[in-house]
Amino acid sequence: MAKITDNISAEDRKMLNSIFLRSFTVFASCAGGSITAGADGWLYSEMPAINRYYGDDPEARADAMKRHTTWYNITQNVGTFAMGLVASMERENSTHPDFDTESIDAIKVSLMGPMSGIGDAIFWGVLRVIAAGVGINIAMTGSALGAIVFLLIYNIPSILCRYYMTYLGFNLGTNFITQLYDGGLMKLITKATSTVGLIMVGAMTAANVRFATPLAIPVQDSDPVLVQTYLDAIFKGLVPLAVTLVCLRLLKKNVNVNLVLLGLMVVAFVLGLVGVM
Repeated sequence: MAKITDNISAEDRKMLNSIFLRSFTVFASCAGGSITAGADGWLYSEMPAINRYYGDDPEARADAMKRHTTWYNITQNVGTFAMGLVASMERENSTHPDFDTESIDAIKVSLMGPMSGIGDAIFWGVLRVIAAGVGINIAMTGSALGAIVFLLIYNIPSILCRYYMTYLGFNLGTNFITQLYDGGLMKLITKATSTVGLIMVGAMTAANVRFATPLAIPVQDSDPVLVQTYLDAIFKGLVPLAVTLVCLRLLKKNVNVNLVLLGLMVVAFVLGLVGVM
């Protein structure tokens, strides 16, 4: 089975590798974030393609650079697909004088929604949650490997995806997203990854948000009634779920996350003093 990097010239492969490496800085700049978002980082990432295809034509090179100063924002892990795709379009433009250059920026803009939807669902909604869950469970044993495992689980697939998506965009051209939409696969992928993400959030809540109280109601001539026993009988994990939903509600009301964390610490400290853990 042929690799996705096959059938690409050594010069183009060198160019795509450079785009891949530069893509790590796409949102690192602090210039014009509210107006042009990642435009300057995008332009920096695309410069290997611009230099390769317009190196002998300063005017065309300047036009290409100007073309790529527009607003850009795609989830970094999959954004290299758009970078590879645009690089292939710049190649076509450099060899076909009648090529519509407006389509280059148009395809980049059209990819922002669907690619970010896929990227956010998979990498932010699923992979990061899984990595955090595994890392937290290891860290709770007192091992420093928790942080390392989290970084490995999240970053290895992310970097591999970023690399191969660069080549995928360059190879497949503009038909990729259209085919996903026409076949209904885009909607299916988004729905499936969102569902898995919600399942993982629920699992993390049940595993890591703990509540146990020693409170008991004395009963004459009988054993005391343990409050925790009845809470578990009604709905195991009810209080951790309630705490999570309250925090979510506060965040949706734009309450500062630091205030939420501080409130949780204060409540936990007070409950700990009275024996509620």
